[in-house]
Amino acid sequence: MRRPRGDDRGQVAVEFLGMTPLIVLTLVLMWQCVLVGYAYTLAGNAADEGVRAGTAAHRGERFGACQQAALRHLSGAWREGAEVTQCGGQGYVTADVSLKVPVLFPGSVDFPVTVHGHAGAVEEVKD
Repeated sequence: MRRPRGDDRGQVAVEFLGMTPLIVLTLVLMWQCVLVGYAYTLAGNAADEGVRAGTAAHRGERFGACQQAALRHLSGAWREGAEVTQCGGQGYVTADVSLKVPVLFPGSVDFPVTVHGHAGAVEEVKD
């Protein structure tokens, strides 16, 4: 028994192999979008933690307490590119945190994109 000449057996496997790079590229781009969103979440949370500690600290110790609290919950890979710029104010304390967005996983190469988190709270009055 001979097969006819126009037989297309194995065609699905060939098409799948051709589509594999496109599928992998799509998954990588989706993962990178997740990392960008996660970086925004981490920056906002770090700013919240920093301003919370800054409102409870004395004015002279405010920046140090704010910076420590902002960086405390970031893992080592995220902490390397983190920067706490503004922790202070009179009556209204603000904190700004900047994080670099990594390529594919934290601790590797960073994109030249930085995400920012900002938070503010009213200063606690000590009697």
